[in-house]
Amino acid sequence: MNQKASVSKELNARHSKILEGLLKLEENKECADCQSRGPRWASVNLGIFICMQCSGIHRSLGVHISQVRSITLDTWLPEQVAFMQSMGNDKSNKYWEAQLPPDCDRRSFEKFIRAKYAEKRWVRKGETQAIPIPGDASNIGIPRRTRNLSLEEKILTQHMAQVTPPPLRSRKGSLDMNIANTPVVKTTNGANKDRSPSPSPSPSPSLWATFDCESHQPIATAYIETRAFSLLFVITYLQMQFRNRIHQTLAIGLQHFEVPF
Repeated sequence: MNQKASVSKELNARHSKILEGLLKLEENKECADCQSRGPRWASVNLGIFICMQCSGIHRSLGVHISQVRSITLDTWLPEQVAFMQSMGNDKSNKYWEAQLPPDCDRRSFEKFIRAKYAEKRWVRKGETQAIPIPGDASNIGIPRRTRNLSLEEKILTQHMAQVTPPPLRSRKGSLDMNIANTPVVKTTNGANKDRSPSPSPSPSPSLWATFDCESHQPIATAYIETRAFSLLFVITYLQMQFRNRIHQTLAIGLQHFEVPF
């Protein structure tokens, strides 16, 4: 399903109002690349506002580098608007133009933009882009989009919320705990000999060792009855099929041995 189709007209109008407010900020009044006035386009994954000429160059870079949207012509998703508000031209250029020389020639827009974003020529070595994750809409009051659960998932969720885990019973000791009470037998030479068996590694307790069967007896009984009914149904069905096959075989045999009058 296309996510843009779920954006209503009211929400889209709200997005346009937020974007227009971002364009009025001093840092966003110029294109992030060529510094021309009045940008009307944006790169939603870079978080910058650009002009129409630079937007064409950004499209040629590929969507894996820059994803271009129009401020007024395209439909914006809530997470895209949130990312644009959390970034901006000034914050983005501090990363992409960290080592840009002051006398850099910006007149060749295509070479400049490719060197800036595709080659990362002026990014400071070892520095990562400290920007918020795209899709975090918590900082602008836009609710995060959640997937609607199906009927089966809703029933399963409600059932799991109502089911309580079985109570655990403490184990009342093992053979190892009774070694101290083992009688001691005296041998012929006067030495004491312990008749306790040699200790053996006890297996780790499993879930069945602490499962309270008494409190869940109705559930176990219902389960056994259901399985028995299913088995009885299968046996009855097979018997009916076997009888039908015998009747068909007998009918065919009688047709071959039919005596004419």
